[in-house]
Amino acid sequence: MSAVFSPRAVLVVRLAVLALLALAVATVLLFVWRARAYEQLGEPIAQPIPFSHKHHVGDDGIDCRYCHTTVETEAHAGLPSTAVCLGCHSQLYRDQPLLALLHRSAASHQPIAWQRVHVLPDFVYFNHAVHVAKGVACVECHGRPLAALSCSCASSGWSRKSCAWQPRQTAVEGRPACAAVSTVVWQ
Repeated sequence: MSAVFSPRAVLVVRLAVLALLALAVATVLLFVWRARAYEQLGEPIAQPIPFSHKHHVGDDGIDCRYCHTTVETEAHAGLPSTAVCLGCHSQLYRDQPLLALLHRSAASHQPIAWQRVHVLPDFVYFNHAVHVAKGVACVECHGRPLAALSCSCASSGWSRKSCAWQPRQTAVEGRPACAAVSTVVWQ
């Protein structure tokens, strides 16, 4: 009895199936790589002026909203303007070489080119104002260790699974319901 398909046809079919399998694996790997490429957790992001959340938030207790002025009203939390920084640094550490760029920025009326630390994929729309209005605390997404970071780096990663439960959560990490959403350190 002769074969229904020639050996050459069988080889072509096997190679086609193998190619489709390789394409499927490559597609999955591409999506995993793209999802993780957005955030390099723990990797410092070079900023024009070195910034320490540990110093400003952890040690000095500055409210998140002081620097991130649009967090309650707009989709993006906003990055601090020169005027915000000079609110303190027009008096404190004024002559430090580290802050020379800040004073040049004020004199030239050119904004500081801060680098974004958290970059979400294009298909994600996130609105800070909605979350703040619903009582979601900054630390619930950015993590309590934010107050301990001495560099500008992503302290936590996000996924749909990690934030889907948050609207139903009332007190995360022991944060009392009465604590302000921008409270990073509480008793």
